[in-house]
Amino acid sequence: MNFCTLSARRLVQDATEELEAAGVPEPAASAEVLLSELLGIRRGEIAQYEEPLTGELAALYEAWIRRRLEREPVQRILGYAYFRNLKLELNEHALIPRPDTESVVDAALEAVDRHDGHLRVLDIGTGSGAIAIAIAQERPSCEVHATDISEGALEIAHHNAKLNGTKVRFHKADIVSGLDLSNSSVDVLVSNPPYVASDQTERLAPEVLTWDPATALFSGPDELLFYRRIFVETPPLLKNGADVVLEIGDKQARTILELGCRSGFEPLGTRPDLAGTPRAALLRWKG
Repeated sequence: MNFCTLSARRLVQDATEELEAAGVPEPAASAEVLLSELLGIRRGEIAQYEEPLTGELAALYEAWIRRRLEREPVQRILGYAYFRNLKLELNEHALIPRPDTESVVDAALEAVDRHDGHLRVLDIGTGSGAIAIAIAQERPSCEVHATDISEGALEIAHHNAKLNGTKVRFHKADIVSGLDLSNSSVDVLVSNPPYVASDQTERLAPEVLTWDPATALFSGPDELLFYRRIFVETPPLLKNGADVVLEIGDKQARTILELGCRSGFEPLGTRPDLAGTPRAALLRWKG
């Protein structure tokens, strides 16, 4: 295909057909997002874009489409992802932020708003920093801390906080082991921990299984391992009445709320994602 002789609309049409024939999910969205980002225009403006692509841009777009044909995610191809009001750069150590996680941030912000005065928020397993940075941006009066066990993830998270003009204090810690915070000081705890068992790889699309870091996806043989650890290890840091917001996988809600209840947390319910699936478990520490 000679991309540099085609209009933007025809480029997208041909790329969409190629991606669809290869079984790539959401082929039109992939083709449109890649071209709109390449040209610096909105997706809705592609049909009206009349200027022919330079040979360099056409070659780059063709290369991007070939990468997408290999099931590399659009965000990995671009090197960044959009999340709420943020543009977050990515590296191989952090998950691509998902739109479903925005509902977790919504729940965390509602929890923040229920508390008065100076608030301390702790994000466990921050990855690219998406949750912590979003909270810091949208509730700048909060003191936001974030942990990860991966140096590489912390590096990109710190970069993203600076890129988006927010202040987040990052710590290398395994859940809270190694975290230097005073006891009974956290008002809101939020986390998107690994929640896929290591024998459940068939649940994952190639875009996730191949391109997201295994340490951020898999919890080992027990898909609930990190929730058990959070419920056991975090209470010393939590204020009485602290809110806890945990991203969860499909069909995990009841079990996780029951686990929390047995550890002294009050189950408050769940928060659905954009598709209506329970995506966050909501609890409160009653220490």
